Order: sequence, then structure tokens, then C-alpha cells
Amino acid sequence: MSTMHNPSILLVTQSETDLAFLSKVCSKNDWSIASVADATLAMHQLSHHDFTVVIIDSDLGDINGLQLLEWIITQVVRPEVVLLSQASSTEVVVKAIKHGAFDYLEKPLVSVNKVTHLIRQAIEKYKLIHPSYENGENFPGYQGIVGTSPKMRAVFDLIRSVSASDTNVLITGESGTGKELVAKAIHQTSLRKDKPFVVINCAAMPETLLESELFGYIRGAFTGAATDKEGLFEIAHEGCVFLDEIADIPPSMQVKLLRVIQEGEVRRIGDTLSKNIDVRIMAATNKNLASEISNGGFREDLFYRLNVIAINLPSLKDRSDDIPILTQSLLQKYTKQLGKPGVKIAFDALSALQNYSWPGNVRELENVIERAIVLSDGDTITAKNLPSKILSAIFYNSVKQEPDLAELNYKEAKKRALNIFNRSYIIGILEKTGWNITAASEQAGMDRSNFKKIIKKYSVEMKKE
Repeated sequence: MSTMHNPSILLVTQSETDLAFLSKVCSKNDWSIASVADATLAMHQLSHHDFTVVIIDSDLGDINGLQLLEWIITQVVRPEVVLLSQASSTEVVVKAIKHGAFDYLEKPLVSVNKVTHLIRQAIEKYKLIHPSYENGENFPGYQGIVGTSPKMRAVFDLIRSVSASDTNVLITGESGTGKELVAKAIHQTSLRKDKPFVVINCAAMPETLLESELFGYIRGAFTGAATDKEGLFEIAHEGCVFLDEIADIPPSMQVKLLRVIQEGEVRRIGDTLSKNIDVRIMAATNKNLASEISNGGFREDLFYRLNVIAINLPSLKDRSDDIPILTQSLLQKYTKQLGKPGVKIAFDALSALQNYSWPGNVRELENVIERAIVLSDGDTITAKNLPSKILSAIFYNSVKQEPDLAELNYKEAKKRALNIFNRSYIIGILEKTGWNITAASEQAGMDRSNFKKIIKKYSVEMKKE
């Protein structure tokens, strides 16, 4: 797929009037424009070229605009979508916005200024979500966090919103979901970005050491305090402190942290004077703080001070659409680090990754990819390079479909289980994309010809194409 650096518009319509109007708008703004008359041709264009904005007529005949929109939002690199709709089609517009459309244009198109303004807004949103747009990188997301799923787009929107303020942020989510990455993204896009970003893991230190690290101490404060030492709050002055695993902070430290937030000052251990500090505090936890409060393990007043803005990160199993692009980004990272350039991932391995539950989330996926690259014999990662727990999950699901599988020897059972799984995956992805081979192959991260070979290999009867 080519990478385009100038804004490019794809118009999907059968109306020559709309094409003429929008061509004029694009020409005035130095935007390139391509047009197709139906959804099938649009899918083909989107599978082979990058577009910034797609403008879709709500009535296309073969596949309506909403169906095309649903396909677009499953893509790895997805453009912003604007719907062209008659004034009477309110229900269609509402559905389109709910499904992820950026906005809509009402037909007939009349105001050049209004249309220009809306398209420009869509382009700006695309650039914000895809910083790689400017430098030619291939992995979309935000500030190094890879993902295009609706749940991650919502997270990126929140990051952009809170970056402009100094508000305290509480980031929640399971272990391995990327909470520190989110904190860094907020800091790096804030007015404090040129100031310190200080990280401390509250669960990794005993109480006495945690206090001295956070607040510092003066000479002679305790045995071994030979010199004055700045605490992390002082070091982070005018910057940000990120408190990871905040739920594990001891009760006595919770009181002192609350004072820092309320008063904006710290006192070193052994000192009688306080120092004013200006820091933004972000905290993270994988625990339910409401339950911790009920159990008496966490102060309610501290919770409310930290939880001004809450960002909850989805687990990887809840954003499985991101697994192909995450896998590709990790392949690029670790093939370089391990000196094995050009290593790819086979269909059976990728489909297995997409159907595993990932209790360790992105961190676990990262470990699996690194391990698979090390164990791969040639230039392709196959299912045999994956951990047994992932293959066991496939086997378990396959046994539920075919109980006799458990009667076979291991080698034969594994082969049949993978066949059952791969066939189920192919049928599932075809059903999801309306049995459109081009759309399905793109979703699977494969080229069309290889995907057709796999359809034939697993004897999948096509309903339609």
C-alpha cells in the first residue's frame, strides 16, 4: 500500500453533479481526488492506496453507504469518513455517526466554504490520529501507541483533551495494557513536555524507601543520610510525576501524597521547612479503587483528588481488531533488534493470535512475538513457533466442535485442530466482510491471491463475492 503525504480524497458516488462540485473544492485546496461509482471499487481503491478522507454517498445501489462505512472502520489504516445524504435521511446520518463517521454533508451541495471547512476538519483529525501521516511510518495510532480500533480512538481523543490542561489523571486497566505509555503521551503533548517526566512504581519499594524517594531528605535525617537529597517531586518541578500501581501505596504515604496535591508543597524527611512545587500528577492502577476504598485500603479523599479525569484502557481481547497492526509493528521492532530482517507471520499464526484471550494484554503479545522471531527457522513465523498455551486454546475450541479429536494422537489432533480453527476463522472473516474476498484478505493482512488459495485449501464454499 502506498504512503501519501498530501491530503487525498476518495469520493464514492454515482452523481456527476457531486463529483464536479467536490473536484472544484479539492482543486482549490490542492487536495488530490479520486472517484468510484460503487462500494466494490471503493474497497479495491482503499486496499491499494491510502486516503485521508472518504466521502460516501448514502445510496450506492449495490452496497449502501453504511455497509461500506462498517467495512472501512475495520481497516488497519482507516481514513475519516464523511457521508453524503439527503436532508430527509436523518436516521441514516445518525447511524453513520454512531458507526464512526466523522460528519455528514447534506445534498444538494451548495456552499463551497462549508464543504471546504468540513473536509479540512476531517483532514486535521486524520493527522492527529495518525502522526505517521507526516513522516511515512506505517503504524497508525497516537504518540507511539499503536491502534485504530474504536476503543483506542476514544482513548486517543481523551489524551488530546487532557493534554491541554494540568488536571490530575487516573489511568486504569489490566496489567500490560500500556498505562505508562498513555501517561507519557499526555506529558509529551502537554505544555510541560520540555520538563521532567518522573516515574515511580509504588508497589516496588518498601514504605521507608518510597518516602525518601518521593520527598527526599536532609543530611542527618537518619543513619546513612550523609548528604541532602532531592525527592522526586522536587526533581519533577514544573513537569509531571507518574505514580504507577497507586493502589499499593501505604496508608501513611497516602496522607502525605494528599497534602502534596492539596497544598502544592513537600517537606524532606528531617526538615522543618516545606518547599513549594508545581507538578502534574498522573497515577495508574490495575485494581478497582472503589473496592479498595470499601475495604479501607485506599483513602476516598485521595481517590477524588487523583480521579479528576479517568482513562480506562481496554484489554487486548476487547480490541482484537488491533492485533494485526500491533503484530506488524512488533515484528518490525524485534526483527531489527534481533538481526532477523524480513521475518513475516503466516496466516495460521496470525489467526491464532487473533483468537487467543491475551490475559497479559499487549505486553504478553510483545513477548510472544519476540519469542517467535527467535524460534523461527526461516523468514516466516508459523503456528508451531507460538507458545503451547495459545495452541492449547485453539485445540480446546476445536474439541468443542469435534469431540472425537481427543481420541487422536497428539500430532494428528494438532493438525486437525488447526485445520478446524483456520477454516472457522476464514468463514468468520468472510461473513464479517460480506463474503467480499478483497475486504476479507485486507482484514486478514494478506494479499488477495494468497487468501483465495487458503479459501480453496480449506474447502470454503463462497456464498458470494
